[in-house]
Amino acid sequence: MYRNNNNYNPSSLESGRHNDTNANILEQQNNERIGELSDQVARLKGLTIDIGNEVREQNSLLDDMGDGFSGVSNLLGNSLKRIGTMLESGGAKHMCYMVAFVVGVMVFLYWIMTYKGTSGAR
Repeated sequence: MYRNNNNYNPSSLESGRHNDTNANILEQQNNERIGELSDQVARLKGLTIDIGNEVREQNSLLDDMGDGFSGVSNLLGNSLKRIGTMLESGGAKHMCYMVAFVVGVMVFLYWIMTYKGTSGAR
């Protein structure tokens, strides 16, 4: 008698095909998820670059503001020194001029405010 020693099992072939199909499906899903992750990483990279650019721009604006404020501070300090020198040297006459000027500015500002208030209500 002749025996076939081939271990041919149709169910094992079917199982192998099934495993290959599952592996292909899983591979495809993994590739899709990798693509989604790479898209998200690209978006995050763009966002961080934009944030970095914005921070650099804001820092330069803040530096410019700081320079402007120091310039104004120096200007006010020098003005106060001149006013002090003027008051020390001139006496009461210069003080009267100063008070009259401040009162005049206040009256002018009051007039501007009331004029704007009446013209805007029409």
